[in-house]
Amino acid sequence: MTLNLEKNKRRTYRHFSERITDVMSLDNRSQFRALRARFGGGHVADRAILPIGNDEVDRKLPGGGLVRGALHEVAGGAHGAVDGAAAAAFASGIAARTGGMVLWCHSQPDLFAPALAQSGLTSDRVVFFESLDEASILACFEEALRHGGLSAVVAEIGHLNLKASQRLQFAAETSGTMGIALRRWRRQTDARDFGTPTAASTRWRVTEIEAEPLPVRGVGRAKWLLELMRVRGGDCADFEVEAYDATGHLGIPAHLADRSLAPVAGWGRAAS
Repeated sequence: MTLNLEKNKRRTYRHFSERITDVMSLDNRSQFRALRARFGGGHVADRAILPIGNDEVDRKLPGGGLVRGALHEVAGGAHGAVDGAAAAAFASGIAARTGGMVLWCHSQPDLFAPALAQSGLTSDRVVFFESLDEASILACFEEALRHGGLSAVVAEIGHLNLKASQRLQFAAETSGTMGIALRRWRRQTDARDFGTPTAASTRWRVTEIEAEPLPVRGVGRAKWLLELMRVRGGDCADFEVEAYDATGHLGIPAHLADRSLAPVAGWGRAAS
């Protein structure tokens, strides 16, 4: 059983590696239409909803969760814009909840697989693709979303412009695979790019904050300030949550007792 799983993972990795060069050359509409026909003829998959794992957060999302066949953006706040630890844990928790195989594209050598397992994304369900070239990461991201055999694709990306995000959103809609753009930057100042418009269905910022004290010595469950900065057809909101556990659930700290934080001024309008 283990041998067959490893063979399948290597075959998946090889498939995406071989297709990167072809995808990177798709710069005109005729080629894009040809690729669309090859990978499903433009059929848009049903827009199923994936609950995020906490009732308070899900109530703020149209339909009660995240659209599976869509692009979602996640970034770390404060120093997390560079190290991406909390954002990666949040992304892995969402990916784990999709229930199938996940492709994780990364460009920096600091990804710690056991930490993903703490959020429910175990090693038997994830294939890793590593490249120092961000263009290759984007190409693999798009190709994997079009493939249709994965439940989610996570890709570490610094710069993401509107055109590239539209291609990713279309690919996710076509296959029904969830795409998570994990935004990471080499320098703190580069994080300003997170404010530029994209076609993503939701945009999240995850900042690690001080955890609840334990009655005994030890390390407790991480706590995050989870900011829903943009959601198509809904309102922005902030939450204090406890990190995903191995069962794929976000916790709400006891002192909040199921209350989200007060909305930030100016964030009350719905996103188009």
